[in-house]
Amino acid sequence: MSDYDFKEKIKVNHVPWDRNTVEIIQINIGKLCNQVCTHCHVGAGPGRLRENMSRSTLEQIIAILDNTKGVTTVDVTGGAPELNPNFRWFVGELRSRDYTVIDRCNLTVLYEPNQDDLSEFLSQSKVNIVASLPCYSVANVDKQRGDGVFDKSIRALQELNSKGYGKEDSGLNLDLVYNPVGTALPGDQVTLELDYKAKLFKDFGILFNKLYTITNMPIKRFLYELKSQGKYQDYMDTLVRSFNPVAASQVMCRSMISISWDGLLYDCDFNQALSMPILGDEASIWDVEDFQFINKNEIVSGPHCFGCTAGAGSSCGGSLV
Repeated sequence: MSDYDFKEKIKVNHVPWDRNTVEIIQINIGKLCNQVCTHCHVGAGPGRLRENMSRSTLEQIIAILDNTKGVTTVDVTGGAPELNPNFRWFVGELRSRDYTVIDRCNLTVLYEPNQDDLSEFLSQSKVNIVASLPCYSVANVDKQRGDGVFDKSIRALQELNSKGYGKEDSGLNLDLVYNPVGTALPGDQVTLELDYKAKLFKDFGILFNKLYTITNMPIKRFLYELKSQGKYQDYMDTLVRSFNPVAASQVMCRSMISISWDGLLYDCDFNQALSMPILGDEASIWDVEDFQFINKNEIVSGPHCFGCTAGAGSSCGGSLV
C-alpha cells in the first residue's frame, strides 16, 4: 500500500465510504474575494471576477431543490459569496422555502463597497454565519489573511453582535472557524472554543456560538507553501499517522453534495478545488432532476482526504469526534 493511498486505508480499516441521504448542499457561488489567504483551498481573490455563478445557474439549483426531499441546509461559500450580485436574491429564495442557510463569511466583506447594509440583510433573513477567524492574535490572523484583516474582523464581529448575532436566544447563529498557522493539527475544539470566548469577550466584548476547528488541507495555496518550505512529506506523514477510522466514518461528504460556480457536481469542496468531479464524470446540475441521485455511490477520494480524517477529524462543521 502506498503511504498516501487513502482508498486502501479506508478498505483495510473497514470504514464505510458510500453516501447516506443528502442533507446539505454546499454551493461555491464564486471565487471572487476581497482577501487572498494563504490557506485558501479554492485560490480565491480579487482577480477572479469572471468565476461567479450566474442567475440562471442559481435558478436551476432552486428548481432541483424543489424536486428533492431530505435536504435541510444550503451552505453558501466562495470566495466571498456576498460579492456575487445574485447572493441576496438567492438567499431570499432559499429562506422563502424554509431552508437553513449558512453564509461562509470572511467578515471584512462587510466593509466592501455597496455592502453597508449587509449585516442588516443577513440578520433580517436569519442567515447562519460561519466566519473565519483563524486566531485571536492579530499577528497570526494578518499572517494568514493579510495586513489589517484582524482589526476589520473584530469590527465586523462587533457589528454582527449589535444585530443580535451570537447572543443567547436571538436565533442568530454566529460560529467562528479556526485554522492552524503552519503544519500543526488543530488543538482540542472544546478547549479552543473556551479560550476564544474568554479572550474575545475580555478584549473586545465579542460573543459567538461555536468554534469550528478545521485542518489545513494539503492542496492549492497551502500545498504550494508546504512544498516551497520542504514540509510536504512531513505534513502528509503527520496526517497519515493520525488517521482516525471513527472520524473517517463521519466525514461531511457522506451526506453532502458540493456545487461549483459553473454548476458542476462534486463530493466536497476540496474535490471541487482539485477538479475531481462526482463519480469521476463531469456531471452538472443540468444533468440531474434531484440531489438524491447519488445515494449509496462511493465517494471520490485522494491523498488530501487524510486531512479530514486525521486526529479528531475535520469538516465544514469542525471536528468530527
